[in-house]
Amino acid sequence: MSKNNQEIKDLINSFNEDEYFDFVNLHIHSKYSDGNAEFDDIINQARDFGYRKIAICDHNTVEGHKQYRDKLLIPAVEFDCWYGYVFMHLLAYGIDVENPVLNKFMAKSKKGTESDIVRIFARRNVKKLIEAIHQAGGIAVLAHPACCWALDLDKFVKSLINIGLDGIEVFYPYQRHRKFIKFHTADTVKKIAEKYNLIKTGGTDCHSRNIL
Repeated sequence: MSKNNQEIKDLINSFNEDEYFDFVNLHIHSKYSDGNAEFDDIINQARDFGYRKIAICDHNTVEGHKQYRDKLLIPAVEFDCWYGYVFMHLLAYGIDVENPVLNKFMAKSKKGTESDIVRIFARRNVKKLIEAIHQAGGIAVLAHPACCWALDLDKFVKSLINIGLDGIEVFYPYQRHRKFIKFHTADTVKKIAEKYNLIKTGGTDCHSRNIL
């Protein structure tokens, strides 16, 4: 484990459940993918609202992070990928956005960052992707796991742990369409995180102009 990997783990572990979502939001999207807010406006809003940390996790791109740096920001990205028969989203936190190995997994076009049809056909090797995330100094976190199509979520998460998964998104509101396509409960997710001593993260998955 590199120094950077441990630093991002320690940082996220320092956040408590009560801080999500008023002071910490680790799942926000900007116009660099399918969000409606400008990247710099999200940062300004977070500062005005008194956030401690935020992560802008655009789909399959870190172009926003290459343009903007701020002490409020945790460099992050959300990858669309398949693991076996399960379509999943993998969050990467604390990454070096210039890392050439990780950049090979980024979208090749704007459609790959915002079009559901294009993104759902993404073919990323999850094991190699997690290795690249670690090589870039980051940690790999399973996003909104209650929506995973896995019949046995515990078994699915355990198999991901075996190839390097670091954390799981526990504090997540499951709003909009995700409210209706859940296959598991948020309570189940939390129990799995505690069972395997995974890093717990959280965020609103905000796509709107206003991050609150």
